[in-house]
Amino acid sequence: MAESQTLQPGADPSLLLVDDDEAFLRRLSKAMEKRGFAVEMAGTVAEGKAIATSRPPAYAVVDLRLEDGNGLDVVEVLREARPDARIVVLTGYGAIATAVAAVKIGATDYLSKPADAADITNALLATGEDLPPPPENPMSADRVRWEHIQRVYELCDRNVSETARRLNMHRRTLQRILAKRSPR
Repeated sequence: MAESQTLQPGADPSLLLVDDDEAFLRRLSKAMEKRGFAVEMAGTVAEGKAIATSRPPAYAVVDLRLEDGNGLDVVEVLREARPDARIVVLTGYGAIATAVAAVKIGATDYLSKPADAADITNALLATGEDLPPPPENPMSADRVRWEHIQRVYELCDRNVSETARRLNMHRRTLQRILAKRSPR
């Protein structure tokens, strides 16, 4: 298990968690409170923006894809309200383009789900140019490939032929992949 850093005494412990997965949000909130953070939770982009505007936290963990929009909207509002905030963007759809967009608008780091509280804490508390240690159990290459295929499939409105064309893959091969369970 990765050893995580702890919040420095005297540091502003305010932390905003924005995620539409309620069970994950509650688990992460409890874990971060144990690490010394004062947690405020939001389940939508609208709630996240409201908290970022009225009570800008020192730290934030924002899911990229939320039911009511894009988590990067929350990152932008928070960056305007509190330029020194440390923000980690979380997503189940790790993609280089979204990682670049997140960092360009002010995210401190970008982690793929599933990320545990230790990985998130290390990313939030990394100082200067230090990179946080690599995750203890990152997604396998097969899982990353599967996630990418699923994302393109969803973006093509679950159209197998269009997805196969965009991925430059034979339609039957894609159908076999989609019929299988996700790799670990």
